[in-house]
Amino acid sequence: MSATLPAVFFGHGNPMNALAANGYTEAWRRMGQGMPRPRAVLAISAHWFVPWTGVTVMTAPVTIHDFGGFPLELYRVQYPAPGDPELAGRVATLLAPLDVNLDETWGLDHGTWSVLRHVYPAADIPVVQLSINQREPAAFHFELGRRLAPLRAEGVLIAASGNLVHNLRAYDWGGELRGPYDWAARFERSVRARLDSGDLQPLVDYEKLGSDAALAIPTPDHYLPLLYVLGARQAEDPIAFPVEGVDGGSVSMLAVQVGA
Repeated sequence: MSATLPAVFFGHGNPMNALAANGYTEAWRRMGQGMPRPRAVLAISAHWFVPWTGVTVMTAPVTIHDFGGFPLELYRVQYPAPGDPELAGRVATLLAPLDVNLDETWGLDHGTWSVLRHVYPAADIPVVQLSINQREPAAFHFELGRRLAPLRAEGVLIAASGNLVHNLRAYDWGGELRGPYDWAARFERSVRARLDSGDLQPLVDYEKLGSDAALAIPTPDHYLPLLYVLGARQAEDPIAFPVEGVDGGSVSMLAVQVGA
């Protein structure tokens, strides 16, 4: 495959998006149709946040329902994409000398499959998932994205999943809010401005971005996947925002795509 694949950060939001037909899921579907078809997907999800770096190596990863309190219909969803042990080995090679655990137990969590079942509904593209090492600082994750960038020229879609703004304590569960909180909107605008200008280092050093960042990123799990995509960006890559929106005032659904 000669085409260089983009790298994409998806704002995945509520697990019920797996079943929904809405503006977000329709945009994900259009993205799948508009991008070159990958030979495989390397997924980095906020929901495999563990104290090590691991990559799935099984040939048939299970669909993990890693949530509670949702309708039974959601627990019946399966995303039977095959795995790709060869790609897993390639990931480990690119990340050397980092110790990468070749994992046979995890599978695909909802941060991955709730999006991919709309992007690639046939589940016929192999998917390998990479964990996020919770012990490491943001710069570590940006650097891993940089090391993984060659995969884009090898037919692999780097698909990270989280949320740029993810504060469930502030979430408007009653549905009375008619837009994002001011701090959420300001933080998203500031991130977009830096992405548009190519000023990425402040996004790696996000903890220095002030009170809006502290509210938007109370824990790093949903933000760090973005840094893998930014690390995989090449200097000439355009940056686009194919999905926009904020749910409940405090969960950004923004998608960030680097490359065409």
